[in-house]
Amino acid sequence: MAKMKITLVKSLIGRKKDHIATANALGLRKIGTVKEHEGTPQVMGMIKKIDYLLKVEEI
Repeated sequence: MAKMKITLVKSLIGRKKDHIATANALGLRKIGTVKEHEGTPQVMGMIKKIDYLLKVEEI
C-alpha cells in the first residue's frame, strides 16, 4: 500500500453532512490541514467521495 499525503484545500462550510463527516474521519478539520494515510481501499473510497475538496499526493 502506498502512503498518501492528503490536504484539505476547500472549506467544509455549506457541504453535505456526510461529506463533512468523511473529511473529519480523515482528520481534516481546517483548510490547509495535511494528513498521511495508507492507500487502503477504505481510505481511497473516502478520498473519492470528497475529491473535489482535497489535494492528494503519493509519497
